[in-house]
Amino acid sequence: MSNAAEPRHPSTAPDWWKSAVVYQVYPRSFQDSDGDGIGDLRGILQRLDHLERLGVDVVWLSPIYRSPQADNGYDISDYHDIDPVFGTLADFDELLAAMHARGIRLVMDLVVNHTSDEHPWFVESRASRDSAKRDWYWWRPPRPGARGGDPGAEPTNWESFFSGPTWEWDEATGEYFLHLFDRKQPDLNWENPEVRTAVYEMMRWWLDRGVDGFRMDVINLISKHPGLPDGPVRDGKRYGDGSASYVNGPRLHEFLQEMHREVFDGRDGLITVGETPGVTVDDAVLFTDPARREVDMVFQFEHVGLDHGVSKFRPRPLEPGELAASLAKWQDGLRETGWNSLYLENHDQPRSVSRFGDADEHWYGSATALATMLHLMRGTPYVYQGQELGMTNAPFSVIDEYRDIESLNAYAEEVASGTAVADALYGLSLMSRDHARTPVQWDASPNAGFTSGEPWLPVNPNHDRINAADQAGDPGSVFEYYRALIALRHERPVVGHGSFERADAGHPAIFAYERVHGAERLLVVANLSSAEHAPAFDLDLAARWTTGAGEPGDVPILTNTIPDSPAPFDAPLAPWEARVYAAGA
Repeated sequence: MSNAAEPRHPSTAPDWWKSAVVYQVYPRSFQDSDGDGIGDLRGILQRLDHLERLGVDVVWLSPIYRSPQADNGYDISDYHDIDPVFGTLADFDELLAAMHARGIRLVMDLVVNHTSDEHPWFVESRASRDSAKRDWYWWRPPRPGARGGDPGAEPTNWESFFSGPTWEWDEATGEYFLHLFDRKQPDLNWENPEVRTAVYEMMRWWLDRGVDGFRMDVINLISKHPGLPDGPVRDGKRYGDGSASYVNGPRLHEFLQEMHREVFDGRDGLITVGETPGVTVDDAVLFTDPARREVDMVFQFEHVGLDHGVSKFRPRPLEPGELAASLAKWQDGLRETGWNSLYLENHDQPRSVSRFGDADEHWYGSATALATMLHLMRGTPYVYQGQELGMTNAPFSVIDEYRDIESLNAYAEEVASGTAVADALYGLSLMSRDHARTPVQWDASPNAGFTSGEPWLPVNPNHDRINAADQAGDPGSVFEYYRALIALRHERPVVGHGSFERADAGHPAIFAYERVHGAERLLVVANLSSAEHAPAFDLDLAARWTTGAGEPGDVPILTNTIPDSPAPFDAPLAPWEARVYAAGA
C-alpha cells in the first residue's frame, strides 16, 4: 500500500466526492496562533502541511461565524462575519486561498435551524409582537389558563436536546419562543418565505467568496408541524418527545429542493452534506437520490446511538457484531440509490478508539482496525481532527473539567434527580462531547504544542505518547496508516466506486466484506474484538479468493494492520487485526 502524498489537483468529475476524504476541523481546539488558549484561523493555516501530508481532499470547518459561544459557535449572531476569537474575514480569505493552492476544498458549517438570540433577526423579532420579523421565529402564548413562566405553562411539552423544556418565556412580550437546543438558540421559522430567502442569500454570499460547499447542521429539523402538538412522555421523564413534529417535517424535502434550485444550481464542484438525526435508511435514499436534487450525502446516527442505554449518558456495552451489522445495513440500503457518509467521530461524539475499541490494551490495533473497516466501505470517509493520531477520551474526573453545555446540563439534571455524583461523572467520562474537543496533540511539549497560553479545555495528558510529531514519518504509526488508507482510496477506483457485499466470516466479531469494480476486487477482514478469532468463510467466497488447490498463500495481501505478521487467508486474526486482500488490479 502506497504512502505517497504527491500534490493533487481537485477532481472535476461530478461525483468527485466518492473518491474523496473529508477532514473535520473544530477550530477552537485545532491550533492556537496567538496564545489566548483558543484555536483560530491562523492556527489552521500553520498546520496545513499536516493536512496536505495526510492527503485529505476537503476540510470541513465547524462554525467560525460571529457568536456569543453559548454552544461553541453553533449559536450564530452574524452569518457574514468571523468571530474575533477565530480571526477576521481577511484571515479566512487567506486560509481559503492557501487550501485551494494545495488542492484542498473548504466546506463551511451551515447552521440555519436556529440562530443566536443575539442575532439581529431575533433581536428585532423579540422587540414586540408587532415586529416585522416576529414570524421569523416560533412564538406562542402560554397554555390556555396558565400563567406564562410557570412550570407546565409552555405551549407544548417538548424536551430540549440539551435537557429541560424547548420553550423560553419572554416577559416583555408575554410569549414563549421555541428552541430545540439551548435557550440562546431560538429556532427559525422556515414556514416564512422571507426566512428562506435570507438564508439562501447568505449561502450564495459564501459560495461567491469561494467556499466549496456546506455541512448542514441538523438540517432535517427545519420543517416543523405547524400545529406543534404535545409529544408522548416516557416513563420517568418530565417532558415529552416532540420529534414526530420536527424530525423530517412535512415540508422538509420541499425546502431542500428549493435550496438546491436557489443556491446550488449552475455551480460545479461543490459538496453538500446534511446532518440528519433520526433519519432512516428510506429517508436517506430520498435525501441523497441525485434525481431529487437535495444533498449529496447525509450523516445518519444509528451506529452512534447503538450504545445508548436509558439515555446517552447511561451507555451499554455493544454486543459483538452489533456495530458492523448497523453499518452493513446502511451499505445495503443505499446500494442502488444514494450515498453514505462514513464516520465514527466528530465534534459531538467521544473518541472512537475509546468507545468502539480497546484503548487500554490494544490502542494501535483498535485505531487501525476501525480505520480500515470504515475507510474501505462504500461512501465518503470523514476524519475528525486527532482521529488520525488515535486520540483517546480524556481522563476528566471532576465536573469542573468539563465545558460542554450538553454535558453540564445532563450532569445537573442527573444529580438533581438523585443520581450519585460518581455515577453521573462516569456517564460523562464515556460519552461527553468534550472528549472530542480536547486540543489536538501536536507534540509532547507542554499543552501538546496547541498553545503557548492556557488551553480553553485541558489537554489530554497522554499527549506525551500520542502526538503528531512522533507519528509523522513512522511507518508503524496510526498517522502513517491513515495516510496510506487515504492514498489507497485515491489510487484504486474500487474503493470509491465499487459495490459492497458483506461476507460471512463465521464469527460475529469479524466484519468482512467484498468490494468489486470491474475486474478489481478487495476483501476486507477486520477482527473488531480483543480476542483472537479464526475466520471461517463459506466455500464460494474461498473459491473466489484462492487459486489452484486453494492454498492460503495464493491469496494476495494488500495490507495488514500487523505489518510483520503472516496473513494467510484462513489464519486466525489477532485482537484488532484487519487485513485487506486484493485481486484483479
